[in-house]
This record gives sequence, structure tokens and C-alpha cells, in this order.
Amino acid sequence: MENPFKFGSVVSENFFTNRQKEVEEAKNVLSSNNHLVLISPRRFGKTSLINKVTSSFSRPVIYMDLQLVTDVPDLATQLLKKFLNINKWEKIKHFLANFKVVPTLELNPQTGSMEVSFAPSANNKFTPLEDVLNLIEKTGKKDNRPIVVLDEFQEIKYLDKNLSKQLRAVLQHHKNVNYVFLGSLESMMKAIFESKKSPFYHFGYLMNLDRIPYDDFFDYLKKRFDKVTSKSEIISKEILEFTNRHPYYTQQLAFYCFSFLEKEKYKKDMLLLIVQNITAIHNMDYERLWNAIKQTDKKILIALAMQEKPSGILSPTSTIYSGLSRLIERGYIVKNTHYEFDDPFFKNWIIMKRG
Repeated sequence: MENPFKFGSVVSENFFTNRQKEVEEAKNVLSSNNHLVLISPRRFGKTSLINKVTSSFSRPVIYMDLQLVTDVPDLATQLLKKFLNINKWEKIKHFLANFKVVPTLELNPQTGSMEVSFAPSANNKFTPLEDVLNLIEKTGKKDNRPIVVLDEFQEIKYLDKNLSKQLRAVLQHHKNVNYVFLGSLESMMKAIFESKKSPFYHFGYLMNLDRIPYDDFFDYLKKRFDKVTSKSEIISKEILEFTNRHPYYTQQLAFYCFSFLEKEKYKKDMLLLIVQNITAIHNMDYERLWNAIKQTDKKILIALAMQEKPSGILSPTSTIYSGLSRLIERGYIVKNTHYEFDDPFFKNWIIMKRG
């Protein structure tokens, strides 16, 4: 029997957990002339959601992960390369002749894709990117607008301090493209799109992708566990209690539970055994993470894992808040009604190490 749970990559079709409300909301935005800003912690399913939404349109889609971009010229190069791979050469070659900085193009016979490079420009390194963005706009049509997805958009802060201002100056004139800005650091994304001082202030329709509602996730899990056990209700509750409805870790734990139940019958300590096993598998990864964390932040993580108050082990209060801010920015913890671990298995690793 095929395991009905999937984690670690973009999910679709039967693996996609109910996000119907969010899917319809995003579709409505991208069916209009507006742009979409989608914010959620890492591994909450932003990319899977947008992939499901964009695949419902018969429109060209360009996806860029800004975490993998090194600088502004590299962004222009990668964006043009992706654009060329989804467009017929004969239809767009005359547009390239109008570039202020003409790119060098070379067909890679092994992959069949086009290799792109721009000659370094000391005068204006933003010019190639401006040319590429305007090319996408020029080839777009009112009834067939391209969708450009810029994932981890908060990374523009590190590419160039003036990039947001330069980008806004170009994008605000585009009428035939829908832009989707994905971000996993809420404070930075809110600063970009909600601060009046920011060039991107109120530039798009803002959506916050929250945890999947408990009842929806419970039904999703139970339906699939019904195939291998009569204890599907108990297992589904135990999983959601441990992961607190985190989409990625819920899928991961459910995958291992399903594999276990295909071979053995349910037993009361099953979930504990599987959690300990997953934690042990990632022991080396967690050790590397732990060794890269500041001593002050380690104390905060230990306090949160052991359900203690950080104020009981650290002072002054400003030190605690600085540490919490660092840990949120690095993705170790998230803030909902209270501070909690993003990765419940990392929390379990700390508890195990503390005995």
C-alpha cells in the first residue's frame, strides 16, 4: 500500500492537506490585477499552496527562491534563464535586442536549457534585472498574465540595500504580470509590506498562512489511518498533540506511524518509540545546530523545552527578548499565543539530552 503521507518536498493532489479556503482566496487575488503577499513560518506549505493555485491556471509561471540567489546580477541571470525555458525563442528574441545590457546566451546540449550571463556593469548593476522584469511585462497579455513567484522575499535585504526601492520603481508600472511574494520571517515581511516607510508599503494583498485547523487535519489523518488500523482516532490525536498541527512535522510523523502500522499492530507506546527513533535519526543534525547557537540562546531553548520561564535562568529582560528575536529569525522558534519550538523533534532532542 502506498504511504499516503509526504514530507520534505512540494506536495500536491492526494498529499495536499485541506487548504480550500486559502486556495480560493489566493486564486481570487491572482485572477485580478493585484499581487499576493503570503507569509508563514518555514515548512508551513506556502510553496505547495502556491503551486496548487498556479497550476489551476493555464498561465506561464516563473518561480524564484531568493535564498539561492547571490546578488542582484545573479537574480537577473536566473530570472531570465527561467523565462527563456518557458518561452519560444522566435517569439521573444526581438525583445532581447532592446536590452540596455545585452546578455550572452548559450544552449546547453546536455540539458536543452539556455545558459545566460550578463557582462559586469560597474555603472548600474540593477540594469539587467530591470531589463528582464520589463521583458516579462512586455510579453504578458491581459488575458494571459505571467505569474512571478519570489520565494523568501525578505532576502532582498541581503542582496542590496537599495534593491527594494529599485524593484518597486519598476514593478509599480507593470499591468500584465501578477507577482507573488512569499516570506517565512513575519517581522521582516511585515516591515517590507506594512511599514509606511517601505517602498513596498501595501503593494499586494496580504495573507497569513496559519496552521491547518484542528478538525480539518484530524479528518485528513484519520481517513488515511483507517486503511491500516482501527485505532486511527487515537493515533491522529496523539500526532496532532505532539506536532501542534505543524504541517511538515505532522506529515513526517504520520508517515512513520503509517509505515509502522503496515508491519505491526498498534500499541500504546508506539508514538513514543517512533518519536524517539526520528529524533535519533537526526541526532547529528541537531548536534550541529546546537553547536552553532549562542550560549545565551541555548539557555532560552532549554527553558522552553523544559517548560520553564526564561526569566528564571536569564536576566535582564532585554537579554531574553534579544535572544528570542534571534531564535525566531533563525527559525528555531515561532511566536503564536506564546513562544514555542518550530521543530518538535528538536525540542524532544533537548529534553532527551537533559535527561
